[in-house]
Amino acid sequence: MNLPRFEFAGFKVSPLGIGTVKWGRTEGLKHNHFTLPDDRTIIQLLEIALEAGINVLDTAAAYGVSEKRIGQLIQPFRGQFYIFTKAGEIFENGKSRWDFSKAGIRASVEKSLSDLKVETLDLLTLHCASNDMEALKNSPALECMAELKSAGKVRNIGVSSTTVEGGLYALPFVDSIMIAWNPGFTDHQPVLEKAAELKKGIMIKKALNSGNMEQRVHTAKHGLKSAFGLPGKPLVLVGTINPNHLRENIRTAEEYFKIG
Repeated sequence: MNLPRFEFAGFKVSPLGIGTVKWGRTEGLKHNHFTLPDDRTIIQLLEIALEAGINVLDTAAAYGVSEKRIGQLIQPFRGQFYIFTKAGEIFENGKSRWDFSKAGIRASVEKSLSDLKVETLDLLTLHCASNDMEALKNSPALECMAELKSAGKVRNIGVSSTTVEGGLYALPFVDSIMIAWNPGFTDHQPVLEKAAELKKGIMIKKALNSGNMEQRVHTAKHGLKSAFGLPGKPLVLVGTINPNHLRENIRTAEEYFKIG
């Protein structure tokens, strides 16, 4: 049996999605040292995901060659995954910088469309810096994203917030919100609860504390199951380049949703 589907900003998504930053870059991440997976491994991950009913891949313009690799390798599975991406952050020469101008957002979207080989992005999320209110209130980013949605370039828009203030501010303007949450970090609970009240799509990142729980299976299971049980039926994004880790996460999801 496949994982269940929940309403998410007009889509029917699996409760577990795959983050793909480690498919495209190795620098500037809070992870232990690793090498990029080869194409065969990514295809294996896609096959395992589909077999379990996972139908969301989360990427970003700032994830190195992740978008380009997805665009190339997903062809046999085209139409079976929603692909969510982000704009606002640019990662070059081992460092991040941010461009929230209309020209910057539009250029990022056009590159994402080209790299992913799609005509429309399923979800475009604003990739905020640590001071997210600066981008949300003092740049044209949200306005530009709304224009791109009206023009049919993107189906839905969202914000990856970094502060409670920013998350609460963004909610009326977007279809979804992305927040960091795990049992040891619940600071953004007010954003989560408000998003659930407004029936916005909710994405949870860092449920395993940026992968630092993966070596402790019991703790990882607790983190995932706790996230699945949050208000609003969130989409929990877990990045992996290890097929065995993906299978373990799927087993945890199946246990929680009593599949099998």
